[in-house]
Formats: sequence, structure tokens, C-alpha cells
Amino acid sequence: MFWFVVCTGAAARCPITPYGWVNSDIQAGAGVDVVADIRGGLPLVDDSFDYIVSIHTLPEIPYGDLDRALCELRRVLRPGGVLRLSLPDLDKAIRAYLAKDVDYFLIPDEVVQSIAGKMIVQLLWYGRSRSMFTIEFMVELLARCGFHSIQPCPFRETANVYPGIVELDDRELESFFIEAQK
Repeated sequence: MFWFVVCTGAAARCPITPYGWVNSDIQAGAGVDVVADIRGGLPLVDDSFDYIVSIHTLPEIPYGDLDRALCELRRVLRPGGVLRLSLPDLDKAIRAYLAKDVDYFLIPDEVVQSIAGKMIVQLLWYGRSRSMFTIEFMVELLARCGFHSIQPCPFRETANVYPGIVELDDRELESFFIEAQK
């Protein structure tokens, strides 16, 4: 079995690749096995991986490049392989904002004090994020790129035969998790 993790631009967030995983990042760094920009193609053969996990990577990709990135991930998945995405949940952020739940937002008062400002800075993650996601939108994108059996999953729970796919789950409170098959 082969597993792949995508941490585009996030070498600092994935400093040590767990055993059995191949870590890809747009920047070289500790624990990075494959340095590549997913939008330009990964230097990997077709049908290489049983499953792929991407944690908060897609927000850094502009909307116009999302299909290309998802299709590239699909290309390196073996037939029947599973893609698991963890993404910042726009719906959760909106609900927290409307409920005036300032504790939901991870932005310190030294950065911005208003709840609206906290929501905006968090959703844009200090200017790094270029795309935002809801489950509904992600289902649409995945289907458009040829994935099937698309299903939201709870934190650290999977809908497939690969229990290790949840090993890298984090950021539970601000994220949704979704899986899809090639």
C-alpha cells in the first residue's frame, strides 16, 4: 500500500512525514519527499496510490486551478483509490459569525478585534487562502473531476476500507472532511 499527503506550501505544518506516507509540498523542507506544484503536475506515475490525504491545501489554490489540482490527484490514485480532503468549513464560520461566537475564530485580538474581522482573516488565513469551501461546493468540484462515492465524513472516521486515511486529521473545529473514490 502507498499513501500520499499533499501539504502545498505547508512544509512547516507537516515537518515529519509519518511512516508509510509520501509527503508532497510546493517547497522543499524537512519531511518533504516530492517537491512540486500540483497545478503543474506531480512527478509521479499514474495509479500510484491507494489513498491521498490533503489537509487545508486546496484553499491556497485559486478557483481557476482547482479542477486541474483535483484531476491531478485523481490521476495518481489507483482505480478504486480514495481521496480524503480536510477543508476550512465556510458554513461553520458563517454560523459562528451569526451566533457571535468569537471563540470559534482562531485570530488573536492583537491581529483584529471585531468578530467580522476575525472571520475574514481566518477564512483568508492572513491572505494565503484564495478559495473557500462548503461541503456542497466540494461535492460539485469532485464530481466534475470524475470522482464518485463522494461522502462527508466525521473527524477521524472514514467511509472506506483504509482506516489509516484518518491518521493525519486535525483542525476538527474549523474543518469538514470529505472522501471520494476514483
